[in-house]
Amino acid sequence: MIGISEIEATAERIAGHVVRTPTVESPGLSALLGVPVTAKLEVLQRTGSFKARGAAAKLLSLGRAERAAGVVAVSGGNHGIALAVMAAALGVRATVVMPRSAPARAVEIAESSAASVRLTDDMAGAFALMTRLQEEGLTLVHPFDDPVVVAGQGTVGLEFAEDAGDLTDVLVSIGGGALISGVAAALRALRPGVRVWGVETEGAQAMSEALAAGGPRPVALTSIVSTLSAPAVSQLTYDHASALVTEVLVVPDREAVQGSLDLADHAKVWAEPAAGCLLPAARRVLERVGDGARLGLVVCGGNATTGDMIAWSQRFGLR
Repeated sequence: MIGISEIEATAERIAGHVVRTPTVESPGLSALLGVPVTAKLEVLQRTGSFKARGAAAKLLSLGRAERAAGVVAVSGGNHGIALAVMAAALGVRATVVMPRSAPARAVEIAESSAASVRLTDDMAGAFALMTRLQEEGLTLVHPFDDPVVVAGQGTVGLEFAEDAGDLTDVLVSIGGGALISGVAAALRALRPGVRVWGVETEGAQAMSEALAAGGPRPVALTSIVSTLSAPAVSQLTYDHASALVTEVLVVPDREAVQGSLDLADHAKVWAEPAAGCLLPAARRVLERVGDGARLGLVVCGGNATTGDMIAWSQRFGLR
């Protein structure tokens, strides 16, 4: 289990490489949901998502031989962007493996940062290729099965705990689980009374299925939200979620896209559906906890294009 001392040490290590993103009260979201809402705006992080934190933490931890070998990562979009950009900044050669369903913009950004991008038919194939490249000598920067990466993502929770007002419940999206693992570890250490809720989309519900099964298991991926689409969580992230997270909620893709539109309309924040899913989940949390709730939302990333949002909105008949 990752402790607060590890997260604090990681925060010091990466401070010169990432942004301390704003933590803001949102009058628009407060009016929409009917309770006070505070947002942690990781959409304003370097590379457009929290992933820069874990990538920086891992790259800075590597020895000379590991850096010289070059690094490899698998990604549905944001981890690949983060690794490519941060590796370029630190002078490390990077290979990024993505499924063809990954956002075209993510591929463009990774390639423009001089990373070698390898595309596969699906996410399971991407993980398999990543493993082969690691066996060939590249240094793995795993998106979630790495305590250094979890500690890096945990710096989001450290800043949230330090900068937010009084909160009762914090909602965090889950892909492979590094973000919620790190955030929950930080919040439970610094604000032990705060409940942490995970959110997944249907067809990318690796953590909720793991919790139901008593451990990680492969899941079929059908969600449009590629940035949450891990084929399984790891034992590391499962252990953190099972110990520290109140519940994991699963919402349909349509509601996640609507949540992104609502974030734009009511919070004036551009966010991808991996963050948009927090709003429908927040309504369910409020049904469970009743009056007096004060919500915190980790708005994890904003790397969907306007074209992506238009296409998804048309697909689901949203306006």
